[in-house]
Amino acid sequence: MIDIHAHILPSLDDGPKTIEESIEMCKVAASDGISTIVATPHSKDGVYEAKGENILKAVEALNLELQEACIDLKILPGAELHVNERLLEGIENGDALTINNNRKHILLELPFFFIPPGTERLIFNIQSLGIIPIIAHAERTSFFQKNPKSLEKLVDSGVMVQVTAQSITGFFGSRERKCAERFLKRKIVHFIASDAHSTRNRPPILSKALEKASQIIGKEEAEDLVFKNPREIVTLQTEAKEDTG
Repeated sequence: MIDIHAHILPSLDDGPKTIEESIEMCKVAASDGISTIVATPHSKDGVYEAKGENILKAVEALNLELQEACIDLKILPGAELHVNERLLEGIENGDALTINNNRKHILLELPFFFIPPGTERLIFNIQSLGIIPIIAHAERTSFFQKNPKSLEKLVDSGVMVQVTAQSITGFFGSRERKCAERFLKRKIVHFIASDAHSTRNRPPILSKALEKASQIIGKEEAEDLVFKNPREIVTLQTEAKEDTG
């Protein structure tokens, strides 16, 4: 499985504080059957300002540690980018990382309680750069919980949607669980990701959510959300290099 949303790099946000904690999270992920994790520290949210160059260095360092520890897991760079007025500038200058640094997809975080004015215009401008926004943990956004058709409208415009594994399994509460199920049934979910922060309360585990999603939408369609769809977006950079080589 491939996890496109996890806070697994040490000391960059509210995820693990030490490299040892990161490694323990990686062990949990590998044991769950996850082969690849996109590291997505919070960025540009007014509290955490993880910069692209620091994320890339941290990813390289963690991968080296995993190799030395013989943990069969690959970490790729990314970021959870909060909506802000300088986001486009950050994407253009490389400070705001896209998924796997491929300039094809970004993980976009909206406020939990409202959608800021101008968000649709920002999304359009991001798409104009040839980049597809992926809405992070859409099922936990109150606006989408109350207005699912607004999310459908964004999907129709080319936006993709990620829901959190622990929302599907009920960790965040019945409202988030029911919303995740509703989005799955409406076929507007493209990825299930862990949004992991630790080994305990929010671990990097996808298998339980995959099992639950399989009961809701069928095994094949559910597996696409943790295998096929994420593989397609994280391998784009490699394919592009091969094509130009």
